[in-house]
Amino acid sequence: MRILVVDDEVRLADAVRRGLEAEGFAVDVAHNGVDGLWRARETRYDAIVLDLMMPGMSGWKVCEALRAEENWTPVLMLTAKDGEWDQVEALETGADDYVTKPFSFAILVARIRALVRRGAVARPSILEAGDLRLDPASHKVWRGETAVTLTAREFAVLEHLMRHRGQVLSKRALIDGVWDDDFDGDPNIVEVYVGHLRRKLDKPFGREAIETIRGAGYRLAADGG
Repeated sequence: MRILVVDDEVRLADAVRRGLEAEGFAVDVAHNGVDGLWRARETRYDAIVLDLMMPGMSGWKVCEALRAEENWTPVLMLTAKDGEWDQVEALETGADDYVTKPFSFAILVARIRALVRRGAVARPSILEAGDLRLDPASHKVWRGETAVTLTAREFAVLEHLMRHRGQVLSKRALIDGVWDDDFDGDPNIVEVYVGHLRRKLDKPFGREAIETIRGAGYRLAADGG
């Protein structure tokens, strides 16, 4: 099994390499994101251990680039950044697991083995409604050839509508599909996010893809409006 370790901390990367080799892995090492991305493109790996903060290109950008190219090699982020939203961003960018520094080497090996056993799992295909496209893997959205930037919540609402395109979804159905189970806020929050999506995806392009069905909820036109 061949593993790629990408980390700009030379001594740490070397220690991880030696430890993994002692566990029976073949290991390649890169010390910046640009070299790491090149190696990941040129060689087939069973898993990639990827630092987040590196010169040249961050681990986020490396992972995002690989997923955009439909390279589904399992990625484990290894980083000193332990904030909740750092972890969320890493996973939403396409990473499969996340380990913070300092770390237990035994845990690192166990998680790598788990990723290798699972193998490269293809991510969801691009969702389409007419010329409206959404890529769940890279968290990107396009209207025609124009990329549209959405917040994480806007993206989640749109994804739920696109997975049920042509169907009427009530506010409660959208809340159950997008928000946490313990959400007890105002259901009208759905109106706010539908408004955001209309301003970004419909109005600039002269479309009316997201319909309001009075007394029932919302429907995304199957043809994208």
